[in-house]
Amino acid sequence: MEILRFGPGHRRSRPREGTRGLADQTIWSDPRARVTELAFSTRALVAPQSSPDMGLFIVVAGGGWVQVGDERTPINHGEAVEWPPGVAHGAWTDGTTMRAILVEVPDAAIEASHDRLAEPPQVNDLTPARGRLAHRAVPPADHDQAEGEPW
Repeated sequence: MEILRFGPGHRRSRPREGTRGLADQTIWSDPRARVTELAFSTRALVAPQSSPDMGLFIVVAGGGWVQVGDERTPINHGEAVEWPPGVAHGAWTDGTTMRAILVEVPDAAIEASHDRLAEPPQVNDLTPARGRLAHRAVPPADHDQAEGEPW
């Protein structure tokens, strides 16, 4: 088993054209997908750009703004937006910070998965799932109701 480390102390600030106030760390990458942690400082910017890959931008802390095509909207922790291939997309913060996970999937990987899904599974290959969620009598010690999460 390999533990993949990311977050403070592992990110790199690599100024790229069209970005400011951004540090990132690739968590995992292979020909099927790339997963990157992005840390936006206050007033950070990833200027609108397009990519041949499908992206899923998942905000895990803080919040800011995202743009897909001509549409702009605020985004906060616990929300995600799809960045379609070939469509200009960007993200930025104003007076807050934001941390996000970006999952990028190349078009070839998407096509390969569609080809595999085109073949229906054999009934004999399916095993019914059994189980249930464990009962929790009290909230966990680190539960913060201010986050709006049920326990």
